Amino acid sequence: MTVEEFIAQWHDGSDTVEVHTSGSTGTPKVMLVEKRRMLASARMTCDFLGLKSGDTALLCMSVDFIAGKMMVVRAMERGLRLMTVKPSSHPLAMPDFTDEMGKKLDFSAMVPMQVYNSLQVPREREILGKICHIIIGGGPLDTSLESELRGFENAIWHSYGMTETLSHIALRRVSGSDASSWFTPLPGVTLSVNEDQCLVIDAPHLCPERLVTRDVVEMEQGTQRFKVLGRIDNVIITGGIKVHIEQVEQALAPHISCPFLITKCPDPKFGEVVVMLVQGNEDEIAAAKVASEAVLPMFSRPKRYFAVPELPMTPNGKPARNLAASLAQQKSAE
Repeated sequence: MTVEEFIAQWHDGSDTVEVHTSGSTGTPKVMLVEKRRMLASARMTCDFLGLKSGDTALLCMSVDFIAGKMMVVRAMERGLRLMTVKPSSHPLAMPDFTDEMGKKLDFSAMVPMQVYNSLQVPREREILGKICHIIIGGGPLDTSLESELRGFENAIWHSYGMTETLSHIALRRVSGSDASSWFTPLPGVTLSVNEDQCLVIDAPHLCPERLVTRDVVEMEQGTQRFKVLGRIDNVIITGGIKVHIEQVEQALAPHISCPFLITKCPDPKFGEVVVMLVQGNEDEIAAAKVASEAVLPMFSRPKRYFAVPELPMTPNGKPARNLAASLAQQKSAE
């Protein structure tokens, strides 16, 4: 879908818009969401960031997904000047991203890969540091990437949200002296946890019903701030011990240079075992084993390593967890 097609859909007289979930933990699905709720989400974000009519926003993500759609809705709701470039891994290097565009940008939203790639090129890095507000969403932030962003003076935020919440419902600052590891919910959002320690979201202006997520969180005592420990779907119970896939990946990321994913497969002795898929050769698998033994406690170290030509990912760059587990099980049976 193009921006023009989405805007036409927005003005077609219908009260709803069709959106697609990413499929990071299962089959992607189609949802119908009310335009008035999308406007409420846009208003909430613009108010929090202090965006005003005439400010400039950069759209560098696909409008096939909620993150891109919401950038357009924010521009329409607040009267932002919307600049668009073709979605890519290097949005600040696209031919349609001119020097004139880079002189004054008040707001943009990116995924971690786009931010990481932009940091590697001096010109792109300079532009990144001049954008007043950057929201990074669509996945966790690598510890080394977050550490590098902490030195930036502009406001860079890591967002928490999903298609069902019409983009983010909580933000945490990752740059400057106000950087924090805790997400803070935006106004109008009430949070709690259920018996599985999964986050429960009550935001009637965004979701008609309370949303019970699959994200296991730690809530700060006396506040509604939280840290995400991992998805309950992504818990490996090995020998009776719970291992969170995302925490293992985060611990290993600074020590492994090749692309990898942590997943699981059944095991007769342990019930389930930790498995690493490595996009590389046997030498890189050997290096990954050394890193795992040096960094991880015994119970969370991978017991099996498999080389794959390409890691299973969703169309918007998230790990396809179910496909990864199926692939690991297939490799184990070979």
